[in-house]
Amino acid sequence: MQDKKTWLYLVGAALLLLAIKYSDALLGGVRLFFSLLTPLLVGCGIAYVLNILVSRIESLPPLRNPASRVYPFRRALSITGALLVVALVLVLLVLIIIPQLVDAFRVMLVGVPPAINRFLNWLDTLDLSLPQLENWLRSLNLNWPDLLQKATTHLTSGVGNVFNLAVMLLGNLGGIVMQLVIGVIFALYLLAGKEKLGRQFHALADTYLPARVCDRLWYVLATAHDAFTRFFVGQFTEAIIIGVLCTVGMWICRLPYATMIGTLVGATALLPVVGAYLGAAVGAFMILTVNPLQALGFLIFIAILQQLEGNLIYPRVVGTSIGLPGIWVLTAVTLGGGIGGIAGMLLAVPVTATLYRLVRSDVQRKRTTSLPS
Repeated sequence: MQDKKTWLYLVGAALLLLAIKYSDALLGGVRLFFSLLTPLLVGCGIAYVLNILVSRIESLPPLRNPASRVYPFRRALSITGALLVVALVLVLLVLIIIPQLVDAFRVMLVGVPPAINRFLNWLDTLDLSLPQLENWLRSLNLNWPDLLQKATTHLTSGVGNVFNLAVMLLGNLGGIVMQLVIGVIFALYLLAGKEKLGRQFHALADTYLPARVCDRLWYVLATAHDAFTRFFVGQFTEAIIIGVLCTVGMWICRLPYATMIGTLVGATALLPVVGAYLGAAVGAFMILTVNPLQALGFLIFIAILQQLEGNLIYPRVVGTSIGLPGIWVLTAVTLGGGIGGIAGMLLAVPVTATLYRLVRSDVQRKRTTSLPS
């Protein structure tokens, strides 16, 4: 028995040394494996998001009633309805939100030079000696439209380079489109047979895992599913509410670019905690190029709106639903953004909420069992 353990340790050490020696090849193989799985992983993500809509559509009275004529077709109808909802959202993005965002950045590019000139003239009237600040502002005071035109002319001057760049971009775009198409098809298959796949997964786990491990696994998956579903639904609802309130409030206060800034604030509010502040900062800068006093009024308005959102809307729509204190939400957003950018911000909060609920439940269980009877 001792000799067998010794041989196992030696084999393990040898495998570890080989893994360290050929780590580059192993990492390359892992990257290749995950690149091949990318369409399937994308399909799983699409299926999970669509399943939120599918489950809610299936819960409608005509589809959940076994006596209804459409009951045998409830899955096909619910998947079709979910796809129509997603298509409608994409159409709204293309027709409303994206043009508004493009106009917002265009306004910023056009309005920056005059605003900097007015600020420099105001500094001159104060008779202040701030050479470093003035030099920095003058370095920013570029003719952005002319600069963009020169960059476009420079890029188009080399036809061969532009052709190669276009081919490369089209190739990358084609690869992304193919991965997305495969992912959507895989997602539809997953949604169509999700009950059967669930039963197969349960059967495999019950067969090869101990009962205690299975119970823990089901609990973890149920907690994660609840946290992710509540977060995504709540965050999307909260973003719509804050965007509409911002637009209506700016209309009432007669502030410029109400639709643009309201759309921007609503779009950035999809990012938890920091998103609405980023949109508000860009909006304040846009208004500053027109009227500094109105920019100050906008900041006061957005501060009031943020208090309303933070104390009334967010706790009811998102905060209490995921059960995560604000300090951990901010920590999750900071770390997630540093690791994975925007996608990391979106995924970090529900992941942290899941871990928080699991740890809290485990601590409460252990403290309860450790108390003297």
